[in-house]
Amino acid sequence: MELFLNTVGAINDETRIKILAFINQNEEVCVCDIEQSFNMIQSRISRHLKILKEGGFLKVKREGRWAYYSIRSPLDVFRQSVLKEISCLSIELPEYKKGCTL
Repeated sequence: MELFLNTVGAINDETRIKILAFINQNEEVCVCDIEQSFNMIQSRISRHLKILKEGGFLKVKREGRWAYYSIRSPLDVFRQSVLKEISCLSIELPEYKKGCTL
């Protein structure tokens, strides 16, 4: 029950829907790239990503100081259907901007 409620809560925010669609479109994205693309501060992006991860949508891969997010695989039927519905929405996603510098 808790995971279901976390999932529903994760998609109950326009910004999180956009971030989820952005990650789904770009496959694997660094937090700094999301920050740059969405023109949002890192703490706010991280909060949204945490909620999406707790909702069962995302996985994170850490490489040094960087965190890369992608859609968790495999996804259950419910989350797959949510992503499919999101892909049918007319969402204007920001341009992918590289934010990380080595």
